[in-house]
Amino acid sequence: MDWVSVIPPLVAIIVVFWKKEVILALLLAVLCAEALLLTVNNSGSLLLAPINAIEQAINTAASPGNTRVLIFSVLVGALLAYIRDSGGVTATVNYLVGKGVARGRRQVGGITMFTGIAVFIESNLSVLTSGIFARGLFDKFKMSRARLAYIIDSTSAPVCILILLNGWGAFVLSMLEGYELSGSAASILWGSVPLNFYALFTLGIVAYTIARDKVHGPMKAEEALKHKTDSAPEIQPATKARYMLVPLIVMVLSMVGFMLWTGNGSIADGSGSKSVLYATALATAVAYLLLLGYGRFTHQQAVKVGFKGMGELLPLVTIVLLSLTLGNSLKALGTGIFVAGIVGEYLPLVLIVPMLFLAGAVMSFTTGTSWGTFAILIPIGVPLIQTLGLPPSLVVAAILGGGIFGDHCSPISDTTAVSSLAAGCDVLTHVKTQLPYALVAGGMTLVAYFITSLIMIG
Repeated sequence: MDWVSVIPPLVAIIVVFWKKEVILALLLAVLCAEALLLTVNNSGSLLLAPINAIEQAINTAASPGNTRVLIFSVLVGALLAYIRDSGGVTATVNYLVGKGVARGRRQVGGITMFTGIAVFIESNLSVLTSGIFARGLFDKFKMSRARLAYIIDSTSAPVCILILLNGWGAFVLSMLEGYELSGSAASILWGSVPLNFYALFTLGIVAYTIARDKVHGPMKAEEALKHKTDSAPEIQPATKARYMLVPLIVMVLSMVGFMLWTGNGSIADGSGSKSVLYATALATAVAYLLLLGYGRFTHQQAVKVGFKGMGELLPLVTIVLLSLTLGNSLKALGTGIFVAGIVGEYLPLVLIVPMLFLAGAVMSFTTGTSWGTFAILIPIGVPLIQTLGLPPSLVVAAILGGGIFGDHCSPISDTTAVSSLAAGCDVLTHVKTQLPYALVAGGMTLVAYFITSLIMIG
């Protein structure tokens, strides 16, 4: 498959910014991908494309990992509704403000970023915990939900790929262990941390926007509008902070326990999709029991509130499903492999590492997956290390940073949808306001890899 394999993601991205409709864009991209597969494989009429698209969605949902993500996304709606409609969010905000923990916008941003960094075990759990925790605080201090989505999204994946004591590190380590390199796979992976310039620059930019209380570009306009898709926390009267804090604490602590359990005693070997689902289900159950135990809701009221919350998130759950479906279709088309082909051995040595980062960034942006980018580019990058004598940690860092780029700012990434879900922000608004920051970090990263290559290779 040649250049035509990039048509579906281009269709998605163009329609997103043209029609301002993410679901339509993803649906058209899936249809386009399935039509191309029919054409290339000569396997039937183009009229079968809609049928194949439905079957692709069914096959995607049939994957245990994907099913867990979808159920998790629905359960989040119930959990959000419980802590919101119970008055727990308002009570928590009043408590933090009263205690002086959240005295202003800088403190609120700092608390949010710190929460995302502290929960480095799993990226979805990081954005979920910090997003739910900070929603009410952002509303209290007139900060936009788009800014919240930016902070939690730009903190989660970069932190996960820097700390590495999680499923991300285990995945990359398992790929590197299959090759004979000068050092151990673990030492090479840990050596990539200070060289992962994209993750470091992204965290630095987030910290700058918080410390200076400054935003730029579309985010500045969004801040001026004080756009909120969910203003309920300001309406609900304050009750008890425990209605919010207890379920969140249970979710975070149980996530650690479930990671240890699914990993047979090792967090790094644990299943992120299983653990985040089990932790969210347990937190939702705890929230329900709290509300019943303290007489805040009756069983009938709690059930009604829970299903109302699930219903509110159905559009975002649809986006997650279509994003995962498109990812499978693009994998069948070989889009990632084609994009990776822009890196060749004919390049000057000092340009190989910057081009590996660029290839990863383009691939992850057009396919919406970081792990898929790692899976394709590491088998391309490691042979370059072996044959050309390139610094192993530098090459690995460039690949990992490129994968992170698209994962947290692509409009067709499921992580983008989950971050929007956690913050209560429109997906397109999140993409539009975050992308300029990602591009700045990406540009700085390209320059940094070129300079570092001159020093370490040239």
